[in-house]
Amino acid sequence: MSLKAFHVVFVSVCILLTLVVSSWCFGNYSDGGTPRDLAWGLVSLFAGGALAVYGKVFLRKFKNISYL
Repeated sequence: MSLKAFHVVFVSVCILLTLVVSSWCFGNYSDGGTPRDLAWGLVSLFAGGALAVYGKVFLRKFKNISYL
């Protein structure tokens, strides 16, 4: 596995993790949680969006390098 392929997999897993954490925090907040749960949910959602933008920029920048 090349460094590019590993990077794509790692960023994808991180995006999924931030979405899971975000939904978990929003679920806690809707069940009567504290405003801290809402804040962490928003931070996690923002981080997932930032990682998605980063992944898109990374793929565009290294499109000429193969995955092998």
